[in-house]
Amino acid sequence: MLKLLTVATLFMSSLLAQIDEPLEVPYISYEIRTGKNFDVVYANCLTCHSFGYIINQGPQSKPYWAKKVDKMIVHFKAPITKEDASKITDYLFTHYGNGKKSEDLHASNTKEQ
Repeated sequence: MLKLLTVATLFMSSLLAQIDEPLEVPYISYEIRTGKNFDVVYANCLTCHSFGYIINQGPQSKPYWAKKVDKMIVHFKAPITKEDASKITDYLFTHYGNGKKSEDLHASNTKEQ
């Protein structure tokens, strides 16, 4: 009974916490590079996450971007067609790629971990 009372008191005390000054949430602006197939990226990717998710990956190879798009389809059930997946991969590699059309396996393994 004492445990239940202690847990209830701790829970209720957090509901009474107040901030006396205005709270401002920071806005982070990400540079978005528009171009061919940006409309496809906008329609398929930005409905679920911010552009920051893309930019934070850093410059990557084309196979890396293709794997990321496949991950969104397979694991997160993104309703992306094969045609759109190809366009998204091309856009990501063109604007956020490292120029490598093939992937250094050691580098990609360390990045994914």
